Amino acid sequence: MILEGYEYAWLVILFIAIFFAIRLAVGIWAGRKVQDNTDYVVAGRRLPIHMAAASIMATWFAAETLMGASQTAYDYGFQGVIFDPFGAAACLFISGLFFVRLMRRAKYLTVVDFFERRYNKTMIVLSVIAQMLTYFSWTAAQIVAGGAIAQGIFGIDPTWGMIIIITIVAAYTTMGGMLADTLLDFFQMFFTAGGITLVFVVMLKAVGGFPGLIEGAGSTYVSEPFRLLPSVTEGYLGYTGLTGWMYWVAAWMAIGLGSVATQDLMQRSMAARNQATSVYGSYGAGIMYLFFGIMSPLIGIMVFKLSPGLEDTSYLLVSAAMTHLPAILTAIFIAALTSALMSTSDSSLLAGASAVTENLIPVITGKKLEGKKALWATRIMVVVNALVAVSIAMWARTIYELSILAWSLLLVGLFVPFAFGMYWKKANSWGAVAAFLGGFITWAVATLFFFKTGLGGQSTAVVCEFTADLGVYSDGWWCALWDAVYISSFVAFFVSMLLMIVVSLATQKISPPRILVDYYGEKLDPNLKLNFGLLPIRDAFRKITKEEKEIT
Repeated sequence: MILEGYEYAWLVILFIAIFFAIRLAVGIWAGRKVQDNTDYVVAGRRLPIHMAAASIMATWFAAETLMGASQTAYDYGFQGVIFDPFGAAACLFISGLFFVRLMRRAKYLTVVDFFERRYNKTMIVLSVIAQMLTYFSWTAAQIVAGGAIAQGIFGIDPTWGMIIIITIVAAYTTMGGMLADTLLDFFQMFFTAGGITLVFVVMLKAVGGFPGLIEGAGSTYVSEPFRLLPSVTEGYLGYTGLTGWMYWVAAWMAIGLGSVATQDLMQRSMAARNQATSVYGSYGAGIMYLFFGIMSPLIGIMVFKLSPGLEDTSYLLVSAAMTHLPAILTAIFIAALTSALMSTSDSSLLAGASAVTENLIPVITGKKLEGKKALWATRIMVVVNALVAVSIAMWARTIYELSILAWSLLLVGLFVPFAFGMYWKKANSWGAVAAFLGGFITWAVATLFFFKTGLGGQSTAVVCEFTADLGVYSDGWWCALWDAVYISSFVAFFVSMLLMIVVSLATQKISPPRILVDYYGEKLDPNLKLNFGLLPIRDAFRKITKEEKEIT
């Protein structure tokens, strides 16, 4: 228990209770404002740029960015956090430039709306399954972080911590939906970003400023902690040669491309009040995410310089705050940290639920839910998602790995059909299904290959020093499994792309490509996609007129 013996533990507990109470109160208030599923899922499409950008940033600025990245950087430096925050920030810029504008223009409620109108019913089911698996894993990662914080702060069993966290999150999300999420995210961002900045500044002072940070910096397993590229001698995360480079590229793609076709990102973009707001909201979130997100791994590197050889780095960030910040600021920061994982959890619960209500149920029943029925169906699915996610969290009990797995699921299955469907007229349903299934099958086979055999004798089991007699739940087994999963996503991604092209070209006659249409079935401007996310920035700050509302 990290608060044991801490003089101001009562202050930390008080602020956590206040933050929890505020979240529940906002959920109750927002619930009274929600009239239909459009209000519930995309907040009535009225978010201004500051709320859109702040909401995206707060949603992504999650447990693994704060706790996981500092812990991972302590061991592996910048190479260990290419996934997040570097890959995550890249995703926000890529989304803003290539995808967000069209999604907002089309007035979609969910990402699956795109697959429904561009492809066929099979792709609807497959894309919903992929989204659900992703958000189960993503939510589970945040719940695990919540359990760890509860254990570290209150000394209670992490299982009960997980249950308490998910109960509060499910309660206010069920009531208030996207409106509650965005309001809470907006204020949450200031506390979290401000807290991490304060910890960074005091840690920087402790190591002697930027010169002290850079000079003699190190990490547990990497001699050059600020190096992003694989080195000749150390490779990337223990893998050299081609395997190391494949792992390195996969690390950038996992969130950098895998998170593009996600409901939580596009949901906030589609909730923006116009196209320019959605585009520049994504850019703004990317800038803020990179600026504040890089502080967490830098803190990990600085802690290593001050205290090398720590056996338990799970609460590295919290310990740094307790050691170097005044009591009141420590209390606010720890409360904000706890609240931050809620900001991510509420978004993922809502994202998965909306995909089921808007897209899967109509396929199963043959009838689209409307009005209050759709609203309550989405609310019920929020609760169902919470129950599944907490079950996964109790089994896996890992933060950073679960969150990266979530986006790898979409990288190997959905990104190619999503990107090609927007920018290649010949992309058809058969090609999309082949890309999805082929990507997943290749991912599974390649994972087994890299785990057991690998390239040049570099199987993940060998590198992680796993042997069967250590037991299936040993650290070596987990290390070997996760490394194999990530490396194999590189192969699966390119197989998915190849299948999309080959199968689409071979089946043009039996499966004619569908044209891009909006939520209501109206044909989209074919030249829109060529303009990308390049719009006058002034349009992002002005209010939308009644005349524009119908076309934006």
